[in-house]
Amino acid sequence: MTKPSLADKRKTFRALHERGCFVIPNPWDAGSARYLQGLGFKALATTSSGFAFSQAYPDGGVPLDRVLAHFQELTDASDLPINADFESGYADDAAGVIRNVRRCIDTGVAGVSIEDATGNKDDPLFPLDEAVARIAAARKAIDDSKQDVMLVGRAEGFLVGRPDLDDVIGRLKAYSAAGADILYAPLIKTREQIEAVVKAVAPKPFNFLNSANFGFSVDDLAAMGVRRISVGGTLARVAWTAFVHAAREIATEGRFTKFDGNMPNSDFNAFFSADRKNRTL
Repeated sequence: MTKPSLADKRKTFRALHERGCFVIPNPWDAGSARYLQGLGFKALATTSSGFAFSQAYPDGGVPLDRVLAHFQELTDASDLPINADFESGYADDAAGVIRNVRRCIDTGVAGVSIEDATGNKDDPLFPLDEAVARIAAARKAIDDSKQDVMLVGRAEGFLVGRPDLDDVIGRLKAYSAAGADILYAPLIKTREQIEAVVKAVAPKPFNFLNSANFGFSVDDLAAMGVRRISVGGTLARVAWTAFVHAAREIATEGRFTKFDGNMPNSDFNAFFSADRKNRTL
């Protein structure tokens, strides 16, 4: 199997956003990326939390160099385009965002997400003008690179305890005007909220975060106008939840009932053996 070029990956990624609706799941290491590719998904996105937990860090706590190395690992491991969860750009100001987005692009990603969360629980969102400047800085870094990388503008209000839909919509419109190709508002979850945001950012695509069982299928979300669906760190948390429940049962009860129903080693050996063979053809 011929490995697609970086240009091919980026071209495929842009085309996915032009029509219809697709799911972009979030692996946290090379193995989960390859398995998701094997299931037929067309693109992948990193998860800051999923990767952080695997490295024994809290979400947002992984140093930039390690994050960039992780992006490189995933782009090298997968034939699919990768969207980078680049948090708020790992920088204190717009100039730093430019520098870091340039480094992010160099890892081979097809998309870069920049959010407006500060990481400060007492003041969780950047002021609008500063947030817009950071999106514009990321846009400049991409344009200057001459690479076909898509920019995702994220309004984090609902995620950080500021669930003001009008403010989120206003921010998304401002990020769109500043150069974001895709708009994203994590943790909105009702039909009314989703449809309002989709309408507000149209014709640009909207990314919906399906981080729990909100009762919507892919077809339901497509009918609302959602262009892409990500799951954030949820798949990683599914794995961690199974691990924690099993480990706690062993530690506290001396029992192993949580091992029931596990996929056998042979299934994983078969998948990764075939996968590795295909990569060497």
